[in-house]
Amino acid sequence: MSQERILLAYSGGLDTSCILKWLLEKGYEVICFMADVGQDEDFSAAREKALRIGAQDVIIKDMKQLFVEKCVWPGLQMGLIYEDRYLLGTSLARPCISIGLIESAAERSCTIIAHGATGKGNDQVRFELSCYALNPQIKVIAPWRLPEFCERFQGRSDLLEYAQKHDISVSATPKAPWSMDANIMHISYESGILENPAVAAPDELYQMTQSPVKSPNTPMKVEISFKEGVPVSVTELQSGKKMDTPLDILTYLNQLGGEHGVGRIDLVENRYLGLKSRGVYETPGATILHIAHRDLEVYCLDREILRVKSFLASKMADYVYNGFWYSPEAEYVKSCLIASQSNVTGSVVVEIYKGHAMAVSRKSAKSLYNQELASMDVHGTLSPSAATGFIEVNAMRLKEHHRVFGSANMQ
Repeated sequence: MSQERILLAYSGGLDTSCILKWLLEKGYEVICFMADVGQDEDFSAAREKALRIGAQDVIIKDMKQLFVEKCVWPGLQMGLIYEDRYLLGTSLARPCISIGLIESAAERSCTIIAHGATGKGNDQVRFELSCYALNPQIKVIAPWRLPEFCERFQGRSDLLEYAQKHDISVSATPKAPWSMDANIMHISYESGILENPAVAAPDELYQMTQSPVKSPNTPMKVEISFKEGVPVSVTELQSGKKMDTPLDILTYLNQLGGEHGVGRIDLVENRYLGLKSRGVYETPGATILHIAHRDLEVYCLDREILRVKSFLASKMADYVYNGFWYSPEAEYVKSCLIASQSNVTGSVVVEIYKGHAMAVSRKSAKSLYNQELASMDVHGTLSPSAATGFIEVNAMRLKEHHRVFGSANMQ
């Protein structure tokens, strides 16, 4: 029987409660760890449940501010969006939670970290790569990848039988036919009835946003200010109400975006392990911030810097999604992306209405926009005749292609 001490990433749900009991049966001392990253969770009840099962202690760490300032804000500053749609709410939370795991393991002399992530998902990769990067000496136990565990537990019915046998309480509320992961940035839903991409997600699934059909009939306008690509304040134009701390900004925009049905996406994505999965996401506040930030970027950045930056942001989104937040390539690309934001300072007015958020005006002292140069009413410093040579030079390649291949290949 082993006497090694394990820190278990604990949720209070069926899986990790059964894993806790199973680890105790194997002879380990187990301390449970819960990270508060803004999810709607009864932490006191989860603590009592873990202690009742036999955990030596339960650590509940408030990581909301760290998550927003060190993960969500940099993600928005860098413009990270996976496969052009997903704002990485779950992916960004994992390196933050891993900090809490490693710090708590060190404080409590735990040599092993355990988690309840499945063998088909992304989270097993994200947690373990982050933990190994932060502490290469740490050991990890993933029960859902161990033959001994998987032979004993095929799925939920086996876990329920085990829980009943060991007097582990299970919610009396019928389990929703999907799984959910939440934090202050978003909620993600997958599995169950959502595994069939042809089945539309039912409206009762959504918890952060109401249907755009039921949203207010009056649009709301907010002014969002950025400094070097980082949100610094939000002002509600109708009332003058202003938020200027990261938690307050995101909480307010979540509430506002949720009321107007902003930030819902339903997609099939490519997991790192090579399979495709269907996911539904709600990301109201971050969606509004992303739209405002992108608008200000185009306004302030040189065209070619914007294009290089967009390419690097796509690479960084892959790194984050795949669990490489703490990697040399991510550190390098992150430094390049943040350097690109030195002139992204200003404000954007966003109109929020019926599921949409649209930038309607913007201003910045660092914008490259030249109204006189762009105007159709005055020539400004651009000589119209200069465009003749520009077109002539660019047309040369097209004329040569036509000379050699003719028009047949241009159909």
